Amino acid sequence: DVQLQASGGGSVQVGGSLKLSCAVSGHSFDEYIIGWFRQTPGNEREGVSAISAVDDSTYYAASVKGRFTISIDNAQDTVYLQMNSLQPEDTAVYYCAARGTRRSRYEYWGQGTLVTVSS
Repeated sequence: DVQLQASGGGSVQVGGSLKLSCAVSGHSFDEYIIGWFRQTPGNEREGVSAISAVDDSTYYAASVKGRFTISIDNAQDTVYLQMNSLQPEDTAVYYCAARGTRRSRYEYWGQGTLVTVSS
């Protein structure tokens, strides 16, 4: 099985930045798509960004495009989410997840890391 460990959450003021990390272990890293999701109480989990470890193609939700950047360090088996210009609506628990490139659903999930943006 694949294990994912998310870290890097914290509290920042509006306009600030945070960088989340997702360390992946347990299987060959380059066969997966790694995604970042976020969730607030009472709401469904929202896809934020994703990156393919196969070809480095990326996806961003419209709400974060231009502010967030996803990247991958294949040597460290780690995916990063650089979050800039943070807004209160970015406050959420952020999760990273992995799915095989031929899978439509994310199969493996890490624990969440809390991001709080205050004005």
